[in-house]
Amino acid sequence: MKSLSIRIDEELLDKLHVVAAYQARSANSQILILIRDCVEEYERKHGKIAIKRKEK
Repeated sequence: MKSLSIRIDEELLDKLHVVAAYQARSANSQILILIRDCVEEYERKHGKIAIKRKEK
């Protein structure tokens, strides 16, 4: 699993924490759900995203 660092306005982060708490989730879990939902919506409209993995 990889990690990602983002910059976020303090007010928006506070609001994210409220939404996450309402859903009984951590802010991290809430963000992952939002990203997953965004990707799923994109794929419904545009087709499956093919990812080419780099060889190690």
